[in-house]
Amino acid sequence: MDRDTLRAFLRDMLLARAFEEAAAEQYTKGNIAGFLHLYPGEEAVAVGVIHATEPADYVVSTYREHVHALVRGTPPRQVMAELFGRRDGISRGMGGSMHLFDRERRFMGGYAIVGETYPVAIGVGYAIAMRDLPEVAICFFGDGAVNQGTFHESLNMAALWRLPVLFVCENNHYQIGTEIHRHSAVTEVFRRAAAYNIPAERVDGMDVFKVHEVTSRMLREIRSGGGPRFVECETYRLRGHSMADPGSYRPQIEVRAYASTDPVSAAISEAVPAYPSREQLAGVGRDAIDHVTEHGLGAGHLDPAEVDGIKSEVQQLVQEAVEFAKQSPDPEMAEAWRCLHVNRRNESLI
Repeated sequence: MDRDTLRAFLRDMLLARAFEEAAAEQYTKGNIAGFLHLYPGEEAVAVGVIHATEPADYVVSTYREHVHALVRGTPPRQVMAELFGRRDGISRGMGGSMHLFDRERRFMGGYAIVGETYPVAIGVGYAIAMRDLPEVAICFFGDGAVNQGTFHESLNMAALWRLPVLFVCENNHYQIGTEIHRHSAVTEVFRRAAAYNIPAERVDGMDVFKVHEVTSRMLREIRSGGGPRFVECETYRLRGHSMADPGSYRPQIEVRAYASTDPVSAAISEAVPAYPSREQLAGVGRDAIDHVTEHGLGAGHLDPAEVDGIKSEVQQLVQEAVEFAKQSPDPEMAEAWRCLHVNRRNESLI
């Protein structure tokens, strides 16, 4: 892992965490209304996957999409302004938390309907295939969406037509408050792709380096004409399903266990050449030993002072985003009408 890539991973993961915590704070202050689904704990998936993509690729996301947009390059101030419902937001204040859209960066939106990302990604993939372009549609979805009919229909079409689509399951083990073994007969989600002859595998979604490695390989295979691919990223959200969910249905020992493998902390451990002793490693348990030895005994490209500098940089960026959102004006009805009449032949959408 070269220094620049490592630094980019670390910066984006720290930015993601700082942004989401700031969003939670603004929600409690009443500056953000409606639903707010936050991402802390899952940063390794967004960073690992999206850093493997090319600028010409398309990203289709779910309602938990703030971090996907940030990693794709959407300015934090535009994302925050959208959460505030302000005119300077990336969707002009009319989409809100679940409907970010960035045409310039081919971020095709967050979608509030569970399972809606599949047909959108399939449509994008079909358009790419028809034009014979070296592009890929990245389709994010959660474990709770794999029981929707659109999942099976879309995987079947993608395989049948060999569409350039990468299906990315962010498996955080809970469909809102229902644990995966209570809502799915097949809990190893990646195995479902076998029914449609799509190569698939599972990866540790708390490990940004493994996610990036697997995604990079699959994208190369797709671009070479291999058809769709499927990756299941096993991850964990450290907060409830949304700001309205305290997450009390989850055992605290489970939350603490996953928090101990926090991907942001892991990225910092990889970046800073401060290695624990054998005695310290032995005292924290088997899983932590594997985690630290895989990620911590690395290159040491950054020193602690530089890590602190990155933290300060992203905190300032997030604070500026909050202030920008507060100063942004509210959208006007005239703007909504202009958005309604945007089709090529000026036909109405309703």
